[in-house]
Amino acid sequence: MKIPSLLLRFPYCYFSGTYFKSFHFSSRSDILCTESLRPVHLYYSKRMLSLKGLKRELCHQTAFDHQIEGLSDREQGLVDKLYSGLIQGHRACLAEAITLVESAHHRKKKIAQVLLQKVLSYHREQEKINQGKPLAFRVGLSGPPGAGKSTFIECFGKMLTERGHKVSVLAVDPSSSTSGGSLLGDKTRMTELSRDMNAYIRPSPTRGTLGGVTRTTNEAILLCEGGGYDVVLVETVGVGQSEFAVADMVDMFVLLLPPAGGDELQGIKRGIIEMADLVAVNKADGDLIVPARRIQAEYVSAMKLLRKRSKVWRPKVMRISAKTGEGISDMWDKMTEFRDLMLMSGELIAKRRKQQKVWMWNLIQENMLEHFRSHLAVKDKIPLLEEKVLSGVLSPGLAADLLLKAFKDGL
Repeated sequence: MKIPSLLLRFPYCYFSGTYFKSFHFSSRSDILCTESLRPVHLYYSKRMLSLKGLKRELCHQTAFDHQIEGLSDREQGLVDKLYSGLIQGHRACLAEAITLVESAHHRKKKIAQVLLQKVLSYHREQEKINQGKPLAFRVGLSGPPGAGKSTFIECFGKMLTERGHKVSVLAVDPSSSTSGGSLLGDKTRMTELSRDMNAYIRPSPTRGTLGGVTRTTNEAILLCEGGGYDVVLVETVGVGQSEFAVADMVDMFVLLLPPAGGDELQGIKRGIIEMADLVAVNKADGDLIVPARRIQAEYVSAMKLLRKRSKVWRPKVMRISAKTGEGISDMWDKMTEFRDLMLMSGELIAKRRKQQKVWMWNLIQENMLEHFRSHLAVKDKIPLLEEKVLSGVLSPGLAADLLLKAFKDGL
């Protein structure tokens, strides 16, 4: 009996023609038994697999192989070099890999997806070795300007590296709507942490992305975890839409506040306070201890009125001082308590799975808009209709309807 090459390559994924018939089914079940493949001497021979699982595995592997086949030898060599360097913990390879996924170039995007798929496979294998537990703790950090986020991250990061952790900081800076540039000054403010070999700081521009986080922040988190960093901090821009975006990327969301900023409860949106798993009042030292206590009391009262989001965790409010280091160790204890409780209850794993789906749809929305703008049916019409909208001849709604109709007809 001649065995096709596909069966040799994917011995548990061949389910058509003669070999599909050779499988035998158990009664009242669609489970396939690969007992009939015993002459092939494959270690899969006594493994029970569902038909849907077989199809899904084959589709995933075929899609990945198709991506790899589209790469040149030079591009494949680049992927292999970055992947091997990344999993060995080389910071230069991590930096180059993040630069690759941040690129808007079409070809580099394709290379980046192949690299990400390899890292994701490695990530899954490591999680299996770790008994299904997450390899890293993802923490989102935000707060209004002047809350002392950079000072806190440096103090907090140094404490973690001294305890044997590897810390990655993804600091997002807003891009100018006029010039498109960013200062990317967070790394310069964290001088000691940036010199620590167990820490990696990556400032990234938003490039106008709604939500204050870059379109590739999720990918950067995955690459950092592949590089062996077990604590990933994502610092977001300001207080607003960014918190809603970063909440779909991290395990825990921390809101950092200054002690004296006027009517704090009025100044910060209720929805953002509801998302916070931990509120930290920073700069609680010197003359600001009394205002810090007052703000803490206000937030403790406010938290009692908010709807409970978790069955096992109620958000805490703490006072800390990044300048003196007071309360930083206690804050980490609260964070690890949150992680352990969420992990034991299964909420953390469920949250990460939900985040994967949100990530997928965010990428679809972004790429659909790009595809819409570059589509031949609407590409030439966009400048004309924009001009008519600017001159007041057409309403924005009607112009949008005309473009969507042209796009739909051109499909």
